[in-house]
Amino acid sequence: MSFAGFCDAISLSRGNSTKESGGLFGDVNDGNLIRGVDVSEPRTASEKAYGLRMGQIESAPQEKQLQNPDARVSLGANEVGKLLEKYCYSYHGLTSGDMPRMKFFFWEIIESQDIWIPFQSTVKTTQIFGGNESLPRWENGQGSILELQGARKDGTGAWSKHGILISQMGDLPVTLYNKYAFDNNTAVLIPNSEDAQTAIWCYCSATDYNEAVRQIDQSLKVTNATLAKVPFNLGHWTTVAEEKYPNGLPKPYTDDPTQWIFHGHPCGSVIWDEDQKWTTHGSLRTDDSVLHVAVARLLGYRWPAELDTNMELADEQREWVKRCEALASYADDDGIVCIPPVRGEASASDRLLNLLAAAYGDAWSNDTLAALLKSADHAGKTLETWLREKLFTQHCKLFQHRPFIWHIWDGLRDGFAALINYHKLDAKLLETLIYTYLGDWISRQKQDIASHVDGAQERLAAAEALKKKLELILEGEAPYDIFVRWKPLEKQPIGWDPDLNDGVRLNIRPFLSVPDVGKRGAGVLRDKPNINWNKDRGKDVESAPWYHVFDGDRINDHHLTLAEKRQARVEER
Repeated sequence: MSFAGFCDAISLSRGNSTKESGGLFGDVNDGNLIRGVDVSEPRTASEKAYGLRMGQIESAPQEKQLQNPDARVSLGANEVGKLLEKYCYSYHGLTSGDMPRMKFFFWEIIESQDIWIPFQSTVKTTQIFGGNESLPRWENGQGSILELQGARKDGTGAWSKHGILISQMGDLPVTLYNKYAFDNNTAVLIPNSEDAQTAIWCYCSATDYNEAVRQIDQSLKVTNATLAKVPFNLGHWTTVAEEKYPNGLPKPYTDDPTQWIFHGHPCGSVIWDEDQKWTTHGSLRTDDSVLHVAVARLLGYRWPAELDTNMELADEQREWVKRCEALASYADDDGIVCIPPVRGEASASDRLLNLLAAAYGDAWSNDTLAALLKSADHAGKTLETWLREKLFTQHCKLFQHRPFIWHIWDGLRDGFAALINYHKLDAKLLETLIYTYLGDWISRQKQDIASHVDGAQERLAAAEALKKKLELILEGEAPYDIFVRWKPLEKQPIGWDPDLNDGVRLNIRPFLSVPDVGKRGAGVLRDKPNINWNKDRGKDVESAPWYHVFDGDRINDHHLTLAEKRQARVEER
């Protein structure tokens, strides 16, 4: 129980030494006891009041309190031994000063070491590899992070070293540290000797560690220093480590596509073999991520592990990365895949089936497809209806509502619909979508009208309406423009000219802002991601481009006319 917890307790002291000495512990040599009721866990006033009445009174020697880390008050029986800080150093993570500007998911941008570096963050539960979703705008440590109020380049002393990353709230879940930057909601323990890392990992990943920390600190967020101020029996945990990891800790592996160490293969799997005590190939996967990975590959997306030959990976993980090369020929050239057959190309479902068959090889069958559709909450239905009805909603959820595969449609269940690789969607590709793919669809509907095909007139009207909306986005006049609050007026995009380094949140807005074709607020997209453009937390520095316009507030809900932008560029020259 920490001092904060102690303040929530009734405490009774035997004798009057505290009064005589004027100190909290009085004469620590006279055997005095400190007594109290621990009501640190209850959160409401009524629960605490009940605990004070009904809780068990605990006792602890006053003199023992001075032996606690930082002399913290504790009614619990602390383990005797050397503190963990003797064997490692605890580092505090990096503070960006403006998270919506400085931290993006890796799938939002085109990775560039000149701007972005891997950024590890919290995990919800203890796992051997996790928290690898984000990138910070680092700019070699010389850019925005030097300008922003509150930004701190903490933790760099841990970079390039092996360690354990601890999420500083809740049950203090842990994961192995990836040797890169980490955020200020985490702390990293770097062992003084790499020989001790496995033992420290075994301790921190066990419930013993959280219980030891919470005995001395029940704060909502535990400081990085406190995380190393708990007793640690190196001999005991070395024995545990030798039993659990006789071959040492594994190299990075995962089947989670939201981690940058993901191998990129739709159905490949790497698992921990408890018998061999090492990584091995698992069974081919049919979980709910398989179809999403396959669609991303069809649209030409590749994972960071595929692009970085120096990334540290388990041997089996690297082998699946290499197997992805066999699927390269199935990727679309321009990043546009229409769900119905358009412009002489096969339908999206046929192309996806071919890719899946190649990925599974001899294991592919109709039963495999049925299992995939069941995992995707589409049992008994077709792959095409999953693409039309479920894909985008599920994709948004899987990728934290920052989608990189966009589903653009005209509002009809049998109408025009296209899947777009956001990373390739520049002005030229948007023109291709409007005037080549959608243009071909419009021509076919006109032919079908002449041939008296049922529904052709409705499909033509919907397609032509979609064309007008996409042209509004291409032109980019307010309110269908992109506004980036950290860029001055002369640097704002004119028309559809997105900078991927500004993130999905800002760049997707025109597609959601045009008049809806289906779901309210979704514009021309199949569903509405959970995105808003409310004012961001914090205040800008006075040198920020919009400081005087917004009185220092970080405003995103703003529009600029094309005339304003063009005039600013003329004046800049």
